[in-house]
Amino acid sequence: MMNGTVLLEVYKLSKSFGGVHAVTLLNFELHKGELLGIIGPNGSGKTTTVNLITGFVKATSGRVVYKGQEITSWAPYRIVRLGIARTFQMVKPFYQLPAFKNMIIPLYSPRVKQLAGGKYGDRNAVALDLLEEVGFERDAQVAYKVASVLPQGYLKRLELAKAIALQPDLLILDELFSGLSLAEVASIVPIIEKLLQEGKTIIMIEHRLKELFRIASRVIVLNYGMKIAEGPPDKVMESDEVKKAYLGSE
Repeated sequence: MMNGTVLLEVYKLSKSFGGVHAVTLLNFELHKGELLGIIGPNGSGKTTTVNLITGFVKATSGRVVYKGQEITSWAPYRIVRLGIARTFQMVKPFYQLPAFKNMIIPLYSPRVKQLAGGKYGDRNAVALDLLEEVGFERDAQVAYKVASVLPQGYLKRLELAKAIALQPDLLILDELFSGLSLAEVASIVPIIEKLLQEGKTIIMIEHRLKELFRIASRVIVLNYGMKIAEGPPDKVMESDEVKKAYLGSE
């Protein structure tokens, strides 16, 4: 449930790659408990925005503030320790390891150790529980199969489980639904809704707008690196500028 607490603030955030302006003077706030969608055509700056927030790309200018602390251009590991976790558009598991063993790195992370009071516990059991939460059927032994044989739907679920394992306050999902069937998306939406009910704050980059709009309280639309609209999903899509960005001018 969203409340009035501002969790993340982005001020005039910009990133240029040579002469290409990937993100230009982007401003927005994210409230605790909110699910914010970031949408826009291909090349509009969505993933670059996430990379800037999570430290994978250093900003040309502007600021990122999380829980009142400026984190602009911090290293990703420092940002994770503060409580921001993300998934990646292109999944890259350890293909030769069983799915549950792919959970080793997040479950051994300094953040998890700190939250657990220095005790990790039985990580294999925790890994299996987390995978079951995101849709791995334990009875079918899927969690024990090496990642290289898993279909895309399970690899996306594994990516989600690794992020959840870090126990973040802010979870950023970069095109989690891409490459999934309608049935697979429909089965993941309740998982995201449950995370919101548990108090997580979520940013989703997504091209599957119908599914995103079911769960997003607010969306930001980017085009050529600039914010062109912001608000409730139905209102945003009525904007002439948004229609032009998606459909082109007549």
